[in-house]
Amino acid sequence: MALTAVATACGTQQDGGETPKQVTMNEQQAIDRAEEIIHQAVDDMSPKPTLERTGPETIGPCIARDDHGPDDRLQVTLFYKLTGVPGAEARNLVLQARDAWLKQGYKYNSSDKEDMSGPFPWVSMRTEPDDFWMEGITGVLDRTKGEGLATLKVRSPCFLPPGKSSASTAADPAALEEPQADDPARHRALGHSSRIYDALRVGSAPTQPGEGLGTVQDESGTSVHHTWSTEPLPEDEMVRALVRAQAYFQSAGWSVRHVPTREGTPAAVARHPEEGTIAQVAASTTGAVRVAVTTPVNGPASADA
Repeated sequence: MALTAVATACGTQQDGGETPKQVTMNEQQAIDRAEEIIHQAVDDMSPKPTLERTGPETIGPCIARDDHGPDDRLQVTLFYKLTGVPGAEARNLVLQARDAWLKQGYKYNSSDKEDMSGPFPWVSMRTEPDDFWMEGITGVLDRTKGEGLATLKVRSPCFLPPGKSSASTAADPAALEEPQADDPARHRALGHSSRIYDALRVGSAPTQPGEGLGTVQDESGTSVHHTWSTEPLPEDEMVRALVRAQAYFQSAGWSVRHVPTREGTPAAVARHPEEGTIAQVAASTTGAVRVAVTTPVNGPASADA
């Protein structure tokens, strides 16, 4: 019998502010569950697409690390293109995936509500109670003809493989006041960092001084603050990553304010409309993209971004 490991949710939160329950799995169980979620979306589709796996390695390091330091936890991610059907069917396939997941009792994380009735919808959802995250995306092939390519993505929660050590507890300035593991605000902050990481599509850098996860307090109250950086990038790649992040915020319904910089590179401050979470994404002088996520501990913040 295969050994199992305790999985901790990788920066997610249940509705109503409850902390996700812990589940047990090993690597194969995580892959099998992700495949099951994909097939729940695809098996009854019409027309029937062909699943073409793409993207990075299936198993990789946990993205939303508790202290953004050394960590042995892993995460399973599956990407599938839905091929073998006309491009005009891409919208229909994404909406069918959404409906199939809703029938399973899965919940919306966010969706492009304004564009859901358009030719290129996008939806983000999560399973309960095991807290897998999935997306249905309509990539644009020919905008004038309404042709696209449907892609499905599933990501597991973070889990610690048998025989591995737990996350590092080495302290840095932000980790000295790290919020409790069961703090819902902590899960929100890490979850948003994970989604921003996905949108940027570049690697993260080792933790820099002052980065990590911690609590901050000012006149508006107490918040959980998570900061991290990408690896240094060439200027053109850095600009593209920032544009992708801004596009993500807009598609997910965040209020986005573009911040001018002397160098002319994109930078943005975004506010989650329900939580009051503030995210800042901007270029640094090193060529890295710096990300800061601040979410209020006791309910939504009152100030706009």
